[in-house]
Amino acid sequence: MVTREAGGPPAAARRPVAIEVIFDLACPWCYIGKRHLEMMQALRPGLRTRVTWWPFLLTPDLPAGGVERSGYLLRKFGSETRSQRIHDAIARVGRAVGIDFAFERIQRTPNTVAAHRLVRFAATAGESTAMVEAVFRAFFVRGLDIGDAGVLVALAGEAGLDSAAAAAFLASGNGEAAVRGDNRRAHQLGINGVPAFLFDRSIAICGAQEPAVLARMLDVAASGAVAA
Repeated sequence: MVTREAGGPPAAARRPVAIEVIFDLACPWCYIGKRHLEMMQALRPGLRTRVTWWPFLLTPDLPAGGVERSGYLLRKFGSETRSQRIHDAIARVGRAVGIDFAFERIQRTPNTVAAHRLVRFAATAGESTAMVEAVFRAFFVRGLDIGDAGVLVALAGEAGLDSAAAAAFLASGNGEAAVRGDNRRAHQLGINGVPAFLFDRSIAICGAQEPAVLARMLDVAASGAVAA
């Protein structure tokens, strides 16, 4: 049965709201933002969405092999005490949304270009969101080096993708220019931090916003997302 909202078009006539998530795979708040996005979708089961992933590089100048984690954190936060305090705060938020952050397992801070390229590869099979989740979990929960091609190929296989094809794609360098280009475009739009969410290329909001806040943005976007 086709339903109609008061004063609005039939719900079945609505096209999906396009949501672009601008994110980095080494960003814990982006992982939390992904959870909040899923919770938003649960709050609005009658509204269809089409989620795509827009790469952002928080540390674009890291060497391809990444850097040793403890030294990186010391340079970034100034002290182990401050780093631990920040991680503890993030972990508390993570537990509330079902993420068991294990920062102590992470040995290297990765260059995430290859991981973003793997997400692009997964998108060709319609599995980009599943791949994003797998990479986030590998890094933040399992402590794996997501800058390592072997780790990424294994993750592709675990996600049901063709491991050999993933390995060939990563070895080819395909997609690197696109990832770096997307990162530049995000900065040109004035996005300097992630996560950020862009609804139908018209409404943007930054930060790991609460699900209810994202739901309001979705409502606004959906009010104009009606098939002609």
